[in-house]
Amino acid sequence: MIPFAAPVRDLRFVLEELLEHGSLALPGFEETSPDLVEAVLEEAAKLAGEVWAPLNASGDQQGCTRREDGSVSVPDGFVEAYQAYAEGGWNGIGVSEALGGQGLPEVVASSVQEMLHGANMSLGLCPMLTAGAIEALAHHGSEALRTTYLPKLVEGSWTGTMNLTEPQAGSDLSKVRTRAVPQEDGSYRLFGQKIFITWGEHEAAENIIHLVLARKPDAPEGNKGISLFVVPKFLVEADGSLGERNDVVCASIEHKLGIHGSPTCTLSFGEQEGAIGYLVGEEGRGLNHMFTMMNEARHKVGIQGIGVAERACQHAAAYALDRTQGRSPRSGRNDCTISDHLDVRRMLLSMRARTDALRALALYCAAQLDVARHAADDDERAAAQARAEVLIPVVKAFSTDQAVEIASLGVQVHGGMGFIEETGAAQLLRDARIAPIYEGTNGIQALDLAGRKLQRDGGAALEGLLGEIETTVAALKASDELTALGENLAAGVADLRAAMATVLEAGADPESGVDAIQAYATPFLSLAGHVLCAWQMGQAALKASAAQASGSADPFYATKRQSADYVIRQWLPVGRAQRAVIEAGMTSLAAFDIAH
Repeated sequence: MIPFAAPVRDLRFVLEELLEHGSLALPGFEETSPDLVEAVLEEAAKLAGEVWAPLNASGDQQGCTRREDGSVSVPDGFVEAYQAYAEGGWNGIGVSEALGGQGLPEVVASSVQEMLHGANMSLGLCPMLTAGAIEALAHHGSEALRTTYLPKLVEGSWTGTMNLTEPQAGSDLSKVRTRAVPQEDGSYRLFGQKIFITWGEHEAAENIIHLVLARKPDAPEGNKGISLFVVPKFLVEADGSLGERNDVVCASIEHKLGIHGSPTCTLSFGEQEGAIGYLVGEEGRGLNHMFTMMNEARHKVGIQGIGVAERACQHAAAYALDRTQGRSPRSGRNDCTISDHLDVRRMLLSMRARTDALRALALYCAAQLDVARHAADDDERAAAQARAEVLIPVVKAFSTDQAVEIASLGVQVHGGMGFIEETGAAQLLRDARIAPIYEGTNGIQALDLAGRKLQRDGGAALEGLLGEIETTVAALKASDELTALGENLAAGVADLRAAMATVLEAGADPESGVDAIQAYATPFLSLAGHVLCAWQMGQAALKASAAQASGSADPFYATKRQSADYVIRQWLPVGRAQRAVIEAGMTSLAAFDIAH
């Protein structure tokens, strides 16, 4: 099995050169130096490469098992690997020091998350959900709830889950039926069933804290009747010790296409007297509170996709450099490695360049989250928050769609051997395929971008980003050797701006606006993703060119320029075609007779 090497150099390029460590200049990060960040990345790389990555294939093969008593066993080594993560303090890396965390910037936490998901996506899901639970409780939990649950969640000795989906309520959460019956002591008894609960039952941590959407018996129908509750696996005593087992049990685990090492559970609440839970935030605002957790998770799912894409790149490149076949079109030598064939090189460059671009965009989004949370100026925070909210659906959906394509190309590079499980290429494709589905399908992300984020401010936040891209365009055009990149990027900006105008105008129509947004949302998000990624690689080309001009002979910069050239001149045109898709209208979609 090909070992995984965490992409520390690539991550440092984004943090140090593209973002220029801007997050470290924000209030609250005065003690965080570039040297400290570098040391954190190096240590995380060791954990990812030496502890987590070797368990990826074995975890896939062994999977999880539900025992007769409802407990769940995870693959061999997973418990110890998670405990090494928690004991190293990694769970609190991006959590504020006031809550017991390390207090490092989001861009650093996201970089660490990418390495861990690339090493072992199934295992990485456990702390990813815990991070979301921490966010939700920190923002909306009472002082008593924060005091009881946050310290253990932050240190990682307890883990968290998100319980939304029910058998009859998939993406439409207004149909949630789980009941929360008030008790005299202020607690609630919950009754119902939740499905697809990631790491919903396991023995890697002392306790599992479920965040559950439910409605009181007298709550109105629809979204306004849904509240959010904390339901611990083990009840917590007044002194913080663990008490009796709560009335929540794993009824079954799912048998999935991929992420076999992650226990995906059906949880049953209240098979006896009711699962004891506690209200988080305000009654009837459960969806609003849960979206705090979901936004955190959606950004990290995008990061997750990038991690798997990175591993697919490494896997395919190593195979291509080792597999001998055919006559070299470059040297004429027989039995060359397949890396000499230009079609294979096309696939490898496509995989590498897209992964570079996706990483840069996701970390730019993380940097905006840092500004939104820590900048001293209110207007600066608000502008960064608006940008992050526009970027998160793109990072989630575009990154994960591309990760599936990149992992699929990885299989293609292997040829017939890619279809054989022993090579490991197929697992990456199987694992990546879930990411466009969970935490809100990518169609929902597109609707969020085109229907909610774009319509609410008339495209102002996205227009602000386009203004920044045009600054990059000007810098590229001012360089003799990068002018063509600037011209191509400018064309992409024009297409995205025109498509935005079309979507805004169509969405404002009182009769057909909803249908129009549904028809145009996915191609619009794809166009936006291509242009935003091309912008980041335009920035990368400028930085790499400057490094070379200053005398650097590091081949790293030559590779970055090759990636940038591919993204802007060969990949961006694929995205630009989405403008034509939008301008073609929705007549055929509306008229399509599915039954025939």
